[in-house]
Amino acid sequence: MTGGRRRVDAVVFDFGGVLTGPVRESIAAWLNRDGIDPASFSRTLKAWLSRDAPDGTPIHRLETGELTVAEFDALLAAELTTLDGRPVHPVGVLDRLFAEMREDEAMFGLADELRRLGLRVGLLSNSWGNIYPRERLDALFDPIVISEEVGLRKPHAEIFELTLDRLRLPAGRVVFVDDAEPNVLGARAVGMRAVLHTDPAATRAALGELVPELT
Repeated sequence: MTGGRRRVDAVVFDFGGVLTGPVRESIAAWLNRDGIDPASFSRTLKAWLSRDAPDGTPIHRLETGELTVAEFDALLAAELTTLDGRPVHPVGVLDRLFAEMREDEAMFGLADELRRLGLRVGLLSNSWGNIYPRERLDALFDPIVISEEVGLRKPHAEIFELTLDRLRLPAGRVVFVDDAEPNVLGARAVGMRAVLHTDPAATRAALGELVPELT
């Protein structure tokens, strides 16, 4: 599509797993470091993130700011078991879980390139009590929509609609990039274009179909 017409006016990025390396790698390092039985974590995550689970699981409440990080840490620790039978220390669980997360410079570079091409670049993130690099984000992204700050969460339509309102653009002119399929489907359900992120090269190629100046 080189030389074609630009099909979008804005790109909105997720944070964890898109603008950072894969979250699963940080989780794997934490499980190994703390000696946690991976099956206990997988079982809990599946139950709390299940599409069939009603809103109100600890993860949902954390994402919308209804639970504090300390409250969530205690609830998660209570569900986990260690390989040697010790209880999981409940203080700082999420800090340890995200300790290996690193910003992905290729993705930040892609966002900056899009902005230099004249597109709006935004951020839409479900927060798990994350400490965001706000100075860096504020300098590059507008708008920034973080679930706990607005009391809404992906993949619900309301948070995508709020993001579109802040962009002041129609859904069809905005593309959303996320590493979780339910969130990609949620964006598409409100009329946005969406890309399922797997790695920077693949995402860049997918965006190149919509923004020919990238190719």
